[in-house]
Amino acid sequence: MKFLVFFHVWLLVFVLCSSFVFCRRPAVVNIGAIFTFNSVIGRASKSAMEVATSDINSDSSILSGTELKLVMKDANCSVFMGSVGAFQVLEKEVVAIVGPQSSAIAHMISVITNGLQVPLISYAATDPTLSALQFPFFLRTTQSDSYQMAAMADLIDFYEWKEVIAVFVDDDYGRNGISTLDDELKKKMSQISYKLPLPAQFNLNDIVNLLNNSKSLGPRVYVVHVNPDPQFRIFSIARKLQMMTSDYVWLATDWLCATLDSLSPMNQSLLRTLEGIVGFCQHSPQSDRKKEVSKKIQQKVDLSFGLNTYALQAYDTVWAVANAIDKLLDATNNITFSSNNKLRDLGSTEIQIDQLKVFDGGKLLLKQLMDTNFTGLSGRIHFTPDRNLVSGGYDVINVHQTDIHKVGYWTNYSGLSTLSSEAQNWDKNNYSRVNQTLDSVIWPGGKREKPRGWVIANDEKPLRIGVPKRTSFIEFATESRGSHQIKGYCIDVFLEALKFVPYDVPYSFKAIGDGRLNPSYDELVKMVADNVIDAAVGDIAIVTNRTKLVDFTQPYVATGLVIVAPISNSKSSAWVFLKPFTLEMWCVTAASFVVIAVVIWVLEHRVNKDFRGPPKKQLVTMLLFSFSTLFKTNQEDTVSPLGRMVMVVWLFLLMVITSSYTASLTSILTVQQLSSPITGIDSLIASNGPIGFQVGSFAYGYLTDSLNVPRSRLVSLANPEEYERALRLGPNHRGGVAAIVDELTYVELFLSKRTEFGIIGQPFTKSGWGFAFQRDSPLAIDMSTAILKLAENGKLQEINEHWFCKMGCPGERRKSSVPNQLHLSSFWGLYILCGTSALTAFVVFLIRVIIQFVRYKRNTMINPLSSSSSSSLSSPKSLVLSSTCSSQVIYDFFNFINKKEEAIKRTLTRTENENQP
Repeated sequence: MKFLVFFHVWLLVFVLCSSFVFCRRPAVVNIGAIFTFNSVIGRASKSAMEVATSDINSDSSILSGTELKLVMKDANCSVFMGSVGAFQVLEKEVVAIVGPQSSAIAHMISVITNGLQVPLISYAATDPTLSALQFPFFLRTTQSDSYQMAAMADLIDFYEWKEVIAVFVDDDYGRNGISTLDDELKKKMSQISYKLPLPAQFNLNDIVNLLNNSKSLGPRVYVVHVNPDPQFRIFSIARKLQMMTSDYVWLATDWLCATLDSLSPMNQSLLRTLEGIVGFCQHSPQSDRKKEVSKKIQQKVDLSFGLNTYALQAYDTVWAVANAIDKLLDATNNITFSSNNKLRDLGSTEIQIDQLKVFDGGKLLLKQLMDTNFTGLSGRIHFTPDRNLVSGGYDVINVHQTDIHKVGYWTNYSGLSTLSSEAQNWDKNNYSRVNQTLDSVIWPGGKREKPRGWVIANDEKPLRIGVPKRTSFIEFATESRGSHQIKGYCIDVFLEALKFVPYDVPYSFKAIGDGRLNPSYDELVKMVADNVIDAAVGDIAIVTNRTKLVDFTQPYVATGLVIVAPISNSKSSAWVFLKPFTLEMWCVTAASFVVIAVVIWVLEHRVNKDFRGPPKKQLVTMLLFSFSTLFKTNQEDTVSPLGRMVMVVWLFLLMVITSSYTASLTSILTVQQLSSPITGIDSLIASNGPIGFQVGSFAYGYLTDSLNVPRSRLVSLANPEEYERALRLGPNHRGGVAAIVDELTYVELFLSKRTEFGIIGQPFTKSGWGFAFQRDSPLAIDMSTAILKLAENGKLQEINEHWFCKMGCPGERRKSSVPNQLHLSSFWGLYILCGTSALTAFVVFLIRVIIQFVRYKRNTMINPLSSSSSSSLSSPKSLVLSSTCSSQVIYDFFNFINKKEEAIKRTLTRTENENQP
């Protein structure tokens, strides 16, 4: 019994002691720090973290008596050494690791910390890919390069540069940062034209070779994304290679700012090497605490160099970890680790991997870190869902002589601005990026004018311009056989346009072709696209398949495909006066004269004495009156209102008809008429006759691909002499053609000396000639502007007249095809109007006459004696017969119409008076 009592007492004491031990906070909590001690970032951040640890341990409001111990290991700029350091600090049972500063080392250590569930918080690793879900325990208290590259893309777009060269260190930090920049530039319709990598441990020879090779490239905007370099070796070599002149633009990411902040006063003279460079600095707002802590760091450690932003972020990182640990201890009151079964199964080794333990509170600590939200020395410390620091923006700096000028700010909400994020009062959710501004920048060479940012060519490497070596129509462009001089209309246009380009463009012409046949212009354009030549100048038609390969300038010649066929002169035809109207038109017009004659006679016969008399006279008067209206010489006047109304409409119709006839006849008498049955491209295709085309022209591809003309029908012709011979032979002889399809400009030149051929119809395609340049070449835009200036000032016309108008311009001598005859369909509206007016007048007249006739018959039946005495129109016997015989009524009606209206009215008046009581 005593034994049982003793056992229960002992168990109670054990439980109470165990509870006391496990509820008590640990005396010491270890955190690791891995970075390169002897580096621009490492020297400053080491001091900052030590001061932060000291400040935390001396602050009773945090950790409540638990000491924070910082275990630091030197990565020595090596992924291998960084990984070894990670294992060394993890053996100390650290709850978190601060660092590393290198993105490449961060990739490796993140894999290790993921397995042991130890959060890794970096204050300097900016590689955007570290935010991937692959690394759930990785956070950073510095800004991701995804923000910085968006800022760089905005800066490049602000100055309207479309192509840049990227110089970067070839590791995870450099490659992934530049890849992000490339993506951002594509959103701005810009691009990285050339990516120039440097080894991770590059030397002066690497820089010299890289920059020397880049001098022959077109873009002159360099984006430098490397690790901090206290000697600024890239810019020093660039200055020696004469690459810091006004033609160049140098943009640097925030590595430059970190280096500048760390310069000692003795090295300030190095700033002269950076004349005109524009860079980014991570923005950190000024505060009294920032000044106080910065001063404490320098005094305590006796730094001979300044503090960069990364040092401030290292200080904030230690505080963020301490706050998270404090919250973790509030929730769990203890720090525990457990063995990893997989590591234990490996067995004991010399490096004792099996001794590594998993941090049991790792996920909870990670959650506490993600909830961090305070304002530190570097700004606000708060994380996004992808474990990145909420961007505080960047300062845009410009180095001039020995001074560093702040020319603006960038945030991912406002873009570029001259106001810092603290000074801007705007709603982030409703803000729109408009009117981005920066202060004036001094560029390399000391100029304030924005550099162009690219060069097309230089004296060492002039612009390679391909020119077609034409064997026909050499007036446009060719190479002289004796002197090998390139000349022609197109060449003169190019040289004149080049004078309006606001910079020097060294060039050299290269003739393309064998000199026997015209070269293929599709192949010429492909040579530009394949970088065999830089541009092509000549009579190059701008067509769809070519615009997919190269960029064309504004057209300097408007052209299109036309049809050429033999023509003959029809002036000697005796019946040419009948050609303006079709047969249908002539018939309808003649019938209209007869109809109008009849209608006017009907309307005027009862009231106009000129239209009365014997039938023969009336017939002659009726026809003469109608036809004489054509010449406005009719002697008879219309009296009735209805007749005058009809005449107004009829004379208007005659005016239109005669004017159209005169114009058409004049055209027929002054132009040549086509002897070919071909009237257009449709009839040419349907004729199944052979079709000629010029060697090298796009007409061949258009006819076969777009119009589906069989290749067997197409005949290649090399020069104007072959044109003439083929047209003379005709489609029924070997080597002859029914017509030739070619561009209007060539055809006009061909016809300028040959009057027996002519153009059928109008151009059935619309295109133009332009100069071809490689894709996205800035010179294509500037040359387009220059061509427009040539057109506006008349110089383009002068060049055309110089080459083609010595005997009269071809366009002025161009012979048009036969005018189309005038068809009834062009005038049917007028004829309907005239016919309607005539019919309306006739119906109104008929109604009036019928009413008068009925009144007259009624009166004569009431008073037949009076009627017989006053009128001999009918007898009593005829009145009886009229009631039974309709033919007699019709006969009486026509007799009634034949009477003068004035006499009928008098008779009716007298009869009505007699019938009154």
